[in-house]
Amino acid sequence: MRRFGKSRQNGITYRARPGAYAILPANGQLLLTHQGGIHNEFQLPGGGIDPGESPIAALHREVFEETGWRIGAIRRLWAFRRYVFMPEYDMHAEKLCHIFLARPIRKLSLPSEAGHTAVWTSHAFAMQNVANPGDRFVLQTLFSPSNSNKIAETSSSKP
Repeated sequence: MRRFGKSRQNGITYRARPGAYAILPANGQLLLTHQGGIHNEFQLPGGGIDPGESPIAALHREVFEETGWRIGAIRRLWAFRRYVFMPEYDMHAEKLCHIFLARPIRKLSLPSEAGHTAVWTSHAFAMQNVANPGDRFVLQTLFSPSNSNKIAETSSSKP
């Protein structure tokens, strides 16, 4: 499995932290989340998969918490590994990031997770400004000119 970011470091204990993250295109734009505070970065909406939770259930929950949107037409695209320090949990994590393509269906509320703001951006902005290098790689691969027809039906829905 491809890894992005730092290598595993000797002497550090990493906790397994699987996560589900969504690429949400509509009308030529992408729905991202901006997490303020200690992170202060643009991210794909998503997060950790809780024990006993399926990746799809986690994706629905996390996207709603971080954007206020309900999603549908979910399709798994890819997965990659990252070794990171998570300051909000004071732990080192081996993150297994599952990336899904989904359609934003309906905005139901503002984000309920503290510090998150839902932001519609251009593909170009997302490909340059999403903080996680693995997420940027998937966005750049998906939205390259040779792959543009693969997302046509998903990106035609209205936000």
